[in-house]
Amino acid sequence: MSKADNMLSILWLLRSGKRVTAEQLADELEIHVRTVYRCIDSLCASGAPIIADSGPNGGYWLLGDFVDAPLLFDSEEQKALVHASVFAREAGYPFTDALSRAFDKLKRYTNEEQLEWINRHSSGLAVIQTPTDARELELLKRLEEATARGESLNMDYAKGPELTPSHRVLDPYGIVHWKGIWYVAGFCRLRQEIRSFRVDRIVRLAAGDTRFERPAAFSARDFLLHSLFPDSLEAETLVIVRIQGHEHALNELCKHWLFGHALIERRQPGEALFKLGEPSLRTYVPYFLLPYGKSLKILEPQILIDRMAGVSLEMFKYYEAMQIKSEDKKG
Repeated sequence: MSKADNMLSILWLLRSGKRVTAEQLADELEIHVRTVYRCIDSLCASGAPIIADSGPNGGYWLLGDFVDAPLLFDSEEQKALVHASVFAREAGYPFTDALSRAFDKLKRYTNEEQLEWINRHSSGLAVIQTPTDARELELLKRLEEATARGESLNMDYAKGPELTPSHRVLDPYGIVHWKGIWYVAGFCRLRQEIRSFRVDRIVRLAAGDTRFERPAAFSARDFLLHSLFPDSLEAETLVIVRIQGHEHALNELCKHWLFGHALIERRQPGEALFKLGEPSLRTYVPYFLLPYGKSLKILEPQILIDRMAGVSLEMFKYYEAMQIKSEDKKG
């Protein structure tokens, strides 16, 4: 075990409240007694109130207040960490090995009752996600480390499977997991602006020879949302959208990533107010609403009602033409 693990194990054994000799600690942890002395010196230097008594009945023990203090996490905190690790693994978190070691340590410093609690709650939660392949995990590790260190990266990036990769130098500012896909946002020196890139489309990463300072107020999450749909939440002209409908349909709409961010007020019964950019109402918003069919009714604005009618008519004409062709072939 590492020195930190040995120190934590010694603290855990001393929490019993009994006097324990250095030899007993060494036997229990299967380490040399000199290692015990070094760990106790480090613990005392860190502020742990370890008392040493000499003599035949001597040994090490902890002050009562410290024994009563939680050394690690209570049961609810343990459950939250277990559930968070499940989400992280399934989302393709790149540092799963370190996560596994942390989880093993959590279980190591628990009693049988706490361990049973952890196992019960870890088996009761599941997350379904598209698995992230090993190559992408390695790219994510490199991107995260370069982000933290402020190191530029040489990147070959393909915008599509049939396109030739382009070379660029990237200053990575942050990675984002959104709708099952990992993105990196950063300053592209080829385009001389901040851009976002899909990690699964990165062909190659290599260390660059420059360093950078990430803007203090930069948010990779906010940048990604704005860059993917620039006219939805931060447009110059924001419009109130009032929608009425069945309760279950409105619930689903309010969970949608765009409408969830744009929600202003949920009215009863069966009505919700949103604030969206006017350009988005003329482009992609109608296509988000189309699958809800007649379970939703747009009360305002008129431009969205008109656009929904236009999109529906376009869809009708498209499939009507397909139907006519199909009937002609049969005839």
